[in-house]
Amino acid sequence: MDGVPAPVTPMLAVEGPLPVGAGWAYETKWDGFRCCVRVGPDGTTKLTSRLGNEITALYPDMLGTFGDALSGRSAVLDGELVVLGPSGRPDFHLMQYRHQRGPTAELLRTAPVTFIAFDLLALGERTLVAEPYTRRRDLLAALPVTSPHVAVPRHFTAADIDPDELLGIVAEQELEGLVAKRLESQYRPGQRSRDWIKRPLIKTQDVLVGGWRPGKRGRAGRIGGLLLGAHDALGRLRYIGDVGTGFTERVLTHLMELLTPLERRDSPFDDEVPTDRRRDVHWVEPRLVGQVVYRQFTSDHRLRHTAWRGLRDDVPTAEVRMPTSRSKEP
Repeated sequence: MDGVPAPVTPMLAVEGPLPVGAGWAYETKWDGFRCCVRVGPDGTTKLTSRLGNEITALYPDMLGTFGDALSGRSAVLDGELVVLGPSGRPDFHLMQYRHQRGPTAELLRTAPVTFIAFDLLALGERTLVAEPYTRRRDLLAALPVTSPHVAVPRHFTAADIDPDELLGIVAEQELEGLVAKRLESQYRPGQRSRDWIKRPLIKTQDVLVGGWRPGKRGRAGRIGGLLLGAHDALGRLRYIGDVGTGFTERVLTHLMELLTPLERRDSPFDDEVPTDRRRDVHWVEPRLVGQVVYRQFTSDHRLRHTAWRGLRDDVPTAEVRMPTSRSKEP
């Protein structure tokens, strides 16, 4: 395979308050699809999703993007694929549409991807996962990348700026949040570690679609709402609410195409779904992972004020867990 290195399973962050202190770095949290980029000595480039799926063919705009930056060396990089909207900020919906539709000539022109590189895991014959974060970041920042499809945003420490002030700036720019990373931490492939703490600015929840209800009036004959579930600590699929907003016409059509072959006769949930939510429902096998934004997770384990964000085919169904904390409605 032209000397292209093997993919590295991504390290994952734990959600929590921003840690403060001299031992932490702070990076912007990007709203896109996690991606492992692997480059061979001859420049051959391969892309792998968070689940280890080969996605190179979906993003031909990424091929050859590292050019002479690696000086004939191979490399493995971790980062996020994003599509920048007209505002210059990542547009998750556009990124998802680009991913689902594939690299049409129009989308390559109107929705090019950018790889936000935030870690360097191997360079040449050297594996870097055991090196501290600071060393990996220094090596990454030193790469003379010139492609418009690659960005290496800077990171900050408490010596540069107060973390809460930085979070405020990120909020003003309408970005997704911050990730704090321990300066001396190693890269732990496939692990969710407290060496990385994510602080999102919006509440999002991965969900499994367990059913849908027909729409009324303007949505007659189409999906009106989705019934949502997540696994509890014992692995049971619990009903946690529904969502009926945030859909475009295109998304509704696509969801109907995906859900129709998944229909089943009975509920996939291990607990009882309220009677008013079961009315006219079409139950489906819980194979589709989506994401919603929400305002509150209540004491009776329900998401409130939800809106659909999109499908997440980069998240395994087994990893869809109920929210771990409940928040008061603002």
